[in-house]
Amino acid sequence: MTKAVKKQALGRGLSALLKDPENDIKSVEDKNADKVVGNIIELDIESIEINPFQPRTNFNEETLQELAKSIKELGVIQPITVRKLEFNKYQLISGERRLRASKLIGLKTVPAYIRLANDNESLVMALVENIQRHDLDPIEVAISYQRLIEEINLTQEELSERVGKKRSTITNYLRLLKLDPIIQTGMRDGFISMGHGRALINIDNHDVQSDIYHKVVTQNLSVRETEALVKNYQDSLKPKTAKPAKGNSFDVKEEEKKAFSNYFGTKVDVKVAGNGKGKITIPFHSEEDFNRILKLINS
Repeated sequence: MTKAVKKQALGRGLSALLKDPENDIKSVEDKNADKVVGNIIELDIESIEINPFQPRTNFNEETLQELAKSIKELGVIQPITVRKLEFNKYQLISGERRLRASKLIGLKTVPAYIRLANDNESLVMALVENIQRHDLDPIEVAISYQRLIEEINLTQEELSERVGKKRSTITNYLRLLKLDPIIQTGMRDGFISMGHGRALINIDNHDVQSDIYHKVVTQNLSVRETEALVKNYQDSLKPKTAKPAKGNSFDVKEEEKKAFSNYFGTKVDVKVAGNGKGKITIPFHSEEDFNRILKLINS
């Protein structure tokens, strides 16, 4: 208990330091910067603005109330992270749920880690910290990755290194943004999982996507069942191979072929098709041979 009080007092002492215009810290080289940057300090909530790069856009009211109740009983266990903008002005990097919950119960201050960062660094930090510490929905994560790629001009490989995720993982998230907007909303609202979305993205036609999505939601289908529906649809698009015609095919034995050859006095070729139809070829070598065969046929 003594440690907690001492730590809180220290945070408030540093907070007073930050409110002194003569100690306005703008870079890590400034006097007292080592006492502030990276330390936990009690900041006035009113001096903190929301980060425009914040990936999370949806906040469940019920879980927010639960967090507010927890903070009221136990305090803010995990400090938020902010970056210093100007004198006594800060911008949130991560911890918006904690900040919102603190406001709900009327707190005037909140413990915060202070960092000095430019906008690009702030965007990266906001993304990384939120993905690692919070349950962002898959679409929010995908949008965050897309913003990093577009606004900071990162390749997927560079993004992979910056956020500590496999490139394939980033690719899978980004592909979700190709889903029909209705399906993206359904994923954000928790009606389907990322697994469902990854199955549906294999269908290019948005109308078909929506039809299968409706079945998934109304019938509460699993990811495996969704994958089966998608596969059935894809199989239906493949050209059907012509099936061999059914017939009464049969085999002509060698002794039967030999009997033809012996009768006509020449090698007779007998062929039978799959439908039971066929042909007999009787070769001749001269007019005299032709007349001989004809005489046999007419006899």
